[in-house]
Amino acid sequence: MLVAERYEKIVQMIDEKGSMRVSELSELCRVTEETIRRDLDRLEEAGRLRRSHGGAVSVKQKGDVPEIPYAEREVMHAEEKQRIAEEAVRLIQPKERILLDASTTAWYMASKLPDIPLTVLTNSIRVATELCNKKKIEVISTGGLLANRSLSFVGPLAERSLEAYYVDKMFLSCKGVHLDRGVSESNELQARVKQKMVTIADQVILLADASKFGQQGFTHVMSLEQVDTIITDQRITEETRVALADKSISVTVV
Repeated sequence: MLVAERYEKIVQMIDEKGSMRVSELSELCRVTEETIRRDLDRLEEAGRLRRSHGGAVSVKQKGDVPEIPYAEREVMHAEEKQRIAEEAVRLIQPKERILLDASTTAWYMASKLPDIPLTVLTNSIRVATELCNKKKIEVISTGGLLANRSLSFVGPLAERSLEAYYVDKMFLSCKGVHLDRGVSESNELQARVKQKMVTIADQVILLADASKFGQQGFTHVMSLEQVDTIITDQRITEETRVALADKSISVTVV
C-alpha cells in the first residue's frame, strides 16, 4: 500500500467510526504503531483529523452543516453588510494591527479600507487579494488547510500560526448570535480558528446583520461576554438591543 493510499484509508476509517486507536490502525494497515503515529501527525497538520490520547478522532462531526458557498453569501443582505463594513472601517486608526476573518463582511471592509499604514492578519484569500494593491498595508496570511466554500484557511496550521501574533482589533462575523448561547459557526473547523483569533485580540468587534440574531449554528465560538462591540443594521429588534445593553455590549446600528 502506498503512503497516500494509507492516508486515505486512515481518514476514511476514522470518519466512519468517529475515532480509532493507534493499535487498531496499526493492525488494519499492517504497519508499525510508530508509523501510524507519524501518519496521524501529518494528517492532523493537514486538518483531516484531530489527534487524541492514544489515537485520533474525525473532524467531520455528524452535526456539521456545510458552509454556504462564498459566492452565495456575498449577495445575501449585501446592502446591510456594506453599511456595517463602512462603519467598521471608521474604527480603524493608522498603524494599528487588525485581524479580519473570512466573512463576506470582512471582505467588504477590505475593499473600503483606505491605503494607510496598517498590519492586517487574515485567514481569507479574498481579503488578502483585495488588499494586495494597497501599498501601505502589510498583509499577513495564516496559511493552513483551504476551505473551498469559504475561500479561507482553517485547521491546525492556521490555528498555530495565529499564536505568533497579537492584534489591537479583531473584526469577525458568524453563522448565528444567540442571546443565551453566544456566537456560533456552521462547522467546527471555522469555529476553532475564530476561537483562536479571539484569544489574540485586545478588542473583539462582531459584524452581524440582523438576520444573524436568534440563530444558532452547530459549533460554539464564544460567549457574548467576550464581544466588545457589535455593528448591525436597522432591522435589529428593540428587544435584542436592550438585551445586549444589559450585557454591557456596545451596539452600533447602521
